[in-house]
Amino acid sequence: MLSSSCKFVDHDIKSGITDKRKLGQFINHLIHHYTGKENALQYIFVSDDFLFDMNLKFLQHDTYTDIITFDLSEKKSDQIEGEIYISIERVKENAANEKVSYRHELLRVICHGALHLSGFNDKTKAQKATMRLMENEWVQKYLTP
Repeated sequence: MLSSSCKFVDHDIKSGITDKRKLGQFINHLIHHYTGKENALQYIFVSDDFLFDMNLKFLQHDTYTDIITFDLSEKKSDQIEGEIYISIERVKENAANEKVSYRHELLRVICHGALHLSGFNDKTKAQKATMRLMENEWVQKYLTP
């Protein structure tokens, strides 16, 4: 029998996440809500330089980014598997630019990765707008008891 798991790992920088179990269960719920599938996810928190190198190596993008999501699921699998790399430095800068708390921006980016693994894209302007609405909706669900 499959079961969901969601792990959070500080690689070369501290994320400051305090309630990993609660957040993991929440992300499991988000993915199951859209896909009906169990999941095995790992969020890895890294520095800007680490994620920049990954962006260049794996995606041939010569830019800094806040998140890279790798869908490692097997085709036609009953389980979604993925690794999500998040730059803590980029999240902090984005939070300041957007005038939101670091915690809020980190939660938004975490939800962003889960939404990608649930099948949502952000390639077009319309997709980006829809994705942002969904991110904010899920962040509010997490923050509201």
